[in-house]
Amino acid sequence: MIEIERKFLVKDEIREVLKYLEPKFIRQGYLMDENGQTVRVRTKGDKGFLTIKGKATGISRTEFEYEIPFEDAINLLDHFCKWELSKDRYAIQVAGKTWDVDVFHGRHEGLILAEIELEDENEAFEHPNWLLEEVSHNARYYNSNLVKE
Repeated sequence: MIEIERKFLVKDEIREVLKYLEPKFIRQGYLMDENGQTVRVRTKGDKGFLTIKGKATGISRTEFEYEIPFEDAINLLDHFCKWELSKDRYAIQVAGKTWDVDVFHGRHEGLILAEIELEDENEAFEHPNWLLEEVSHNARYYNSNLVKE
């Protein structure tokens, strides 16, 4: 499966919108991160996931995601992941598309990123007024890099 994703920094004023929404707590770590390829384990709410991502080409990359038992995800995070981060994820609907807005915890407290998944790299979409600059091509904002900072 191909994931096509654009990522943006978000204005702090988004917190006024988020306070009315219910987030999902995400805890994620990396089992492997080499040459732009990653194997990630994540808990999202009460579910566990294992995700394998290929190297990005532009804003596209191969992605395989599998639900795994929650207890297995916790065990992998606790015993096999060298790097880990946590965040609250909010889903916001804008013009028929879902924006995932992540509010980071820990050493990235204060960082807020928004992601939108597209069907095509050139797909047009509405830009909500709470977006700042696009960081899709800035490797600093990849979760696999944030986790190491």
